[in-house]
Amino acid sequence: MTRSGGVASCLASSPTSCQAHTRLWRDGVLVEQGFPVEDISTHLAEEGTVVWLDLLQPSVTDMDVVVEELGLHPLAIEDALHDHQRPKLDRYDDHLFLAAYAVSCVPGDGLLLRTAEVAAFLTPRALVTVRKDPLLELEPLLQRWDGTPGNAPSGVAYLAHGLVDHLVDGHTAAVEVLDDEAEDLEDLLFADVSTSGDLQRRSFALRKALTALRRAVLPMRDVVAVMLRPEVGLTDERMAPYLRDIDDHVQRAATDIDGLRDLLGSIFDTNLTLASNRLNETIFRLTAYAAILAATTAVTGYFGQNVPFPGSQEPGGFVTSTVLLVLSVVGLYAFFKRRGWL
Repeated sequence: MTRSGGVASCLASSPTSCQAHTRLWRDGVLVEQGFPVEDISTHLAEEGTVVWLDLLQPSVTDMDVVVEELGLHPLAIEDALHDHQRPKLDRYDDHLFLAAYAVSCVPGDGLLLRTAEVAAFLTPRALVTVRKDPLLELEPLLQRWDGTPGNAPSGVAYLAHGLVDHLVDGHTAAVEVLDDEAEDLEDLLFADVSTSGDLQRRSFALRKALTALRRAVLPMRDVVAVMLRPEVGLTDERMAPYLRDIDDHVQRAATDIDGLRDLLGSIFDTNLTLASNRLNETIFRLTAYAAILAATTAVTGYFGQNVPFPGSQEPGGFVTSTVLLVLSVVGLYAFFKRRGWL
């Protein structure tokens, strides 16, 4: 009997070409790991057993082995093999099909949000997970299951809770990273130095990441709502509080995403307003300087006419014209400065 929670101990020898992991619980106690995939049907024939099978990037042939062992619906198999599924929980006659997304967000200047599709088949006594990308690591999931052995008697409901809870925690962590990025953008928005290019680049990256995260998170509200229905069979007296806790996390993540969308829209609007204000200030300055130059041009043009005037051809005339030039420039500068145009 193996009780190690490591991923290596779950690695199964199987006829599948992809990497497979297996676990077996009997009467709520983990009793075996890493057994061959073709033994699943034999184990399920025993009373009180629950089986978990994980497949990483399986082929059609690999899924045929699972169908042979568990008799899954072909439409569910098709959804598990095809990409870009919407998060959902479909009900079939004797099993459920779950489609969801694992999310990973890397903060910093090169903000990167990655999503990976995860499919799961939930039968009365078996959970089959299909990972289309290794982004979802098994070690944290196994630790989550091993950390709550008291819930293991709930069978597949216990396994489904651990899987969905692990995915939702990843969603929540990604929301927190994007929230921190939005706060940095707010600080950058009112920075003294010009950061328009950096602000626009980071705003675009944040909007792109937020859109991808929204597609992964918002449909999970419907998924958890279906899981909470008693007729689905995933909530009993033991697991109901845990599922309600997941529902609370999903609702909060969805609300935070909507708030971030509004905040990002406000950042865009504020940036446009600030750019418009800076443009107006620039126009004011150019107008003021043009007025100053116009005054000097008027004075020099007037005294440059070929007609006699007081002080013409005398040193005093030069001094008078120079004083008028200086006074007009200083006077106009002081006037525009007081009006806030310079």
